[in-house]
Amino acid sequence: MPIATPEQYKQMLESAQEGNYAYPAINVTSMITANAALKGFADSKSDGIIQVSTGGGKFASGLNVGDMVLGAISIAEHIHRVADRYDVLIALHTDHCPPDAVDTFMIPLIEESERRVAEGKLPLFNSHMLDASNLPLKENLDLSVPVYERMAKINQFIEVEAGVVGGEEDGAAGSEDTPEDKLYTTPEEMVEVYRRMKDVDGTFMFAATFGNVHGHYKPGVVKLRPEILKKGQEAIKAEFGPDANFHLVFHGGSGSEKSQITETLEYGVIKMNVDTDTQYAFTRPIVDHMFTGYEGALKIDGEIGNKKQYDPRAYLKAGEKAMAARIAEACDDLQSTGKSLLQSGATVGA
Repeated sequence: MPIATPEQYKQMLESAQEGNYAYPAINVTSMITANAALKGFADSKSDGIIQVSTGGGKFASGLNVGDMVLGAISIAEHIHRVADRYDVLIALHTDHCPPDAVDTFMIPLIEESERRVAEGKLPLFNSHMLDASNLPLKENLDLSVPVYERMAKINQFIEVEAGVVGGEEDGAAGSEDTPEDKLYTTPEEMVEVYRRMKDVDGTFMFAATFGNVHGHYKPGVVKLRPEILKKGQEAIKAEFGPDANFHLVFHGGSGSEKSQITETLEYGVIKMNVDTDTQYAFTRPIVDHMFTGYEGALKIDGEIGNKKQYDPRAYLKAGEKAMAARIAEACDDLQSTGKSLLQSGATVGA
């Protein structure tokens, strides 16, 4: 049963927190990229998180349909079936649902999970991200907490964000011209998030911002300040006691320096989103296939080409393999390699 139960998912997060490691959270947009994510985690003997954005769901449903909910459901159902052939735990998550898509994306998916739970099945998705970080903090939490309360009734987890991740990413709230002071969540904001979320009988993750930026930039451009996470954790412990703790999420992980990734693990990061790097990893061998084999991939000057070269399977398999290898690298960076709870026999409810 490699799709994690709620109990197993909670244990994944707690084990990562206690062991100072994190899970790569891989955005997928198709069966092929979902398969690459599963392969990457399995090859690394690492549990992991696979996620779908609004844009990814829309793409997955096809150009003529363009239904983000249908596409997300289709990808999730595929993963539920195929993950059963693997021996690592997988959690399914949705990424960056903005406030104006809560009713059209997030709520329909929660309803789908509510139907499944009523039938004695697992929720379709283990968790959802409600990204209202572009709203004032009170409005953000006024929107997020009631949704969290609803999700907790079926043992789904929520991810929320305060502060704005810079750059531009599919479905993200940030933008290229985000003011610098908004890129850093304050300890006071972290205390307020914990205050509002702690009384719900459930599990939540928090994406605090510490200068992280979506996309990929040359070295030195992104000014990360991981110590902000440390100060935030210290602030909630001072306010609410030594047991207070955030399951922190690192957005904009692609292209980050490995030393800074490692530092964030010490401060409670248990999930790091990786999208840009895996997109490039998938595309790079496809470009190579076309450039080096263009006479076979194309029908040039009246020739017939080579079916083995233009068969989409030829280059998509190469993309899947390369993307899986990049995910394995992320597992190494986040120190989750070889730590699958399923393989260790340490999981509850297995």
